[in-house]
Amino acid sequence: MRGLYIGRFQPFHNGHKAAVEYISSEVDELIIGIGSSQLSHEVLHPFTAGERVLMITRALSHLNIPLYVLPIPDVHRNAIWVSHVCSMVPQFDVVYSSNPQVIRLFREAGIEVRSPPMYERSTLSGTHIRKLLLSGGDWEEFVPEETAEIIKSVDGVSRIIDISKNDE
Repeated sequence: MRGLYIGRFQPFHNGHKAAVEYISSEVDELIIGIGSSQLSHEVLHPFTAGERVLMITRALSHLNIPLYVLPIPDVHRNAIWVSHVCSMVPQFDVVYSSNPQVIRLFREAGIEVRSPPMYERSTLSGTHIRKLLLSGGDWEEFVPEETAEIIKSVDGVSRIIDISKNDE
């Protein structure tokens, strides 16, 4: 059975890693779809699709199942979004998500959706980690070591600080 796990992964954090490890116990192959892949260098989307691919593939190199990490750009039309996603990835049997809108859209399309357990959701969210990056807080404890290495290699802390400024 092949599963699909889709998210923005801005950045890929320990909650994502825990979800993928859980999912990998239920499927034979896993597709990870990087949503909003065309966006980067914005406070809500600081990292490029390529940087997120590296974060994910390096942090999950220990998995014993085939893993496919694929960018999925937005189409900004929810009524056709599931068809768009399906056109961008190999065929799959089940979708994993805890996002209510994603769950609704895939279920309306007749596709099975399962929600992986949420792991330390209060601190393991992209929003929380981006705020820590922006404020100079201790963000590294919330991401896999491989994600931290990628963020440092692209000067991600300075990037998010710079892009949060305005010209006034």
